[in-house]
Amino acid sequence: MTATSPQGAWTRLTPALREKYIASGAWKDVTFYHYLELRAREHPERVVFIDANRSITYGELKNEIDRCAAFLRGLGIGPGDVVTIQIPNRIEFPVVFFSLELIGAIANKISPDFRRREVEYILRFSGSKGYVCASNFKGFDYPAMIGELRHTLPDLACVVVCGETSVSNVHSLEQGLRQAAPISATERVHMDPDTIMRMAFTSGTTGDPKGVMHSFNTSLYPAYIVNSEMNVTADEVFLIWLPVGLNWGYLTLLQTVIAGARAVLMERFSAEQALQLIEQHRVSFIPTAPASLQMILNVPGFRSYDCASLRVVVTGGASAAIETIRAYQQNMQGHLLELYGMLEDGFHTFTRFEDDPAKVNGTIGRVVGEMELRIIDDAGRDVPYGAEGEIAAYGPSVHLGYFNNPVANQELFTADDWFRTGDLGKYVDDAGNVMIVGRRKEMINRGGKKYFPREIEEFLYAHPSILHTAIVGVNDVRLGERNCLCVVLKPGATLDLETAVGFIKGQVADYKLPEMIEFYDELPFTPTGKIRRHVLTADVLERIRRRQSEAS
Repeated sequence: MTATSPQGAWTRLTPALREKYIASGAWKDVTFYHYLELRAREHPERVVFIDANRSITYGELKNEIDRCAAFLRGLGIGPGDVVTIQIPNRIEFPVVFFSLELIGAIANKISPDFRRREVEYILRFSGSKGYVCASNFKGFDYPAMIGELRHTLPDLACVVVCGETSVSNVHSLEQGLRQAAPISATERVHMDPDTIMRMAFTSGTTGDPKGVMHSFNTSLYPAYIVNSEMNVTADEVFLIWLPVGLNWGYLTLLQTVIAGARAVLMERFSAEQALQLIEQHRVSFIPTAPASLQMILNVPGFRSYDCASLRVVVTGGASAAIETIRAYQQNMQGHLLELYGMLEDGFHTFTRFEDDPAKVNGTIGRVVGEMELRIIDDAGRDVPYGAEGEIAAYGPSVHLGYFNNPVANQELFTADDWFRTGDLGKYVDDAGNVMIVGRRKEMINRGGKKYFPREIEEFLYAHPSILHTAIVGVNDVRLGERNCLCVVLKPGATLDLETAVGFIKGQVADYKLPEMIEFYDELPFTPTGKIRRHVLTADVLERIRRRQSEAS
């Protein structure tokens, strides 16, 4: 049997593109199951995943995936059907996700943090036929939510729940796995490595998320390149607290199985628990957002934990403050590398082991493997070397297009098929290292003078009272926008606007200085560590409105 793209969706894949990356070896023209079968045959008793509830070997993982495929096939899921998966970092996620290949279905993974509006939008937009969720996570009842939504989703034929629930008209994953026999070789679908096999939705930092389409070839290449460049072997022990329902966490699952290694899945990040797991499992490799590093460094007595096993710590998802990078390098084990990539283009650049940290700290490194990078202007032309412009990507891990979104496909790909990332950067040296200077849509325009908030945030992260910070533009009749400083303080610390302004005054132009300050217990980060600036701005405006209403 063969499978098709979701609803016959348009993709940017052409014969020339395929020929280019097949010839170079970047696309190996295999599917994930190839690696699973190989590892299960070579090392059936080797543990592959550990979560808070259990561990599973390569042999057991393959068996559960085969059973899950048969179970879902029995529920009517078949080639070309979209199945949305909303499961936190538990072993059930890879079991469900990787089983869909065997029945030709498309896995649509979404963050466990998404709630009613986001879930309803994505299920409807993707035309999902199946939805697989946890029964509960962070106190939230997913089956109850989907029970309220089902009447609005005519395409949704079946709901599968991991764990106990009182909601009716759903299927139990655990019961299904117990009762199903492994899918037979004659019943398996053999998906083409160029077929759309997964969809995922952008994190929504600027509005409704867009559905990104990937094949096996575009999905596996990022895992190949990181495993190769970072010397990953079967001895590696990953710690995954990044959500596996999002891109980087998922790609780390691929890295694990391709290498025949092991990964510890952490459901909910806690800095102290992370240190305990590093010590307990002799963790050697951690992918992370910068905010988590800062939290680890703020754990009292963090140096008392045995972290000598750490070999590599890779930070990405959001730009790390230089102060955070330096603090980690001075106080923790492991080679700290900075990586740049996104759902749309996999891993695009990163710093290297051989780099001098003093020279590359604060950059995102240089392009890797067969990935290509340009810095372009609004018209898609290359800017002069060293000038600021938009980072554009081309390469074997760039996505195949946005699902059912011709406007986004036209806007975000240049005429010659380069993907516009929306990130603004510049080359900083002759080696090709690149620095991020901001996002196109994050620019603040105060009285006609424009700047990117990250410039100011970098300075503020050096203040001893600040744990997290963000500058957002607040609507102003006279100036267009005014600068609002949003701050999460370190425990026991204090700060006021005058002190914050005094800390950076004289280092930047006065029009970039904060004009108001708002304090938060936490900032609205995406699961990959990006500030959801539109959400933060809306909250600041609501606070201002409430204060004005109370004053009147």
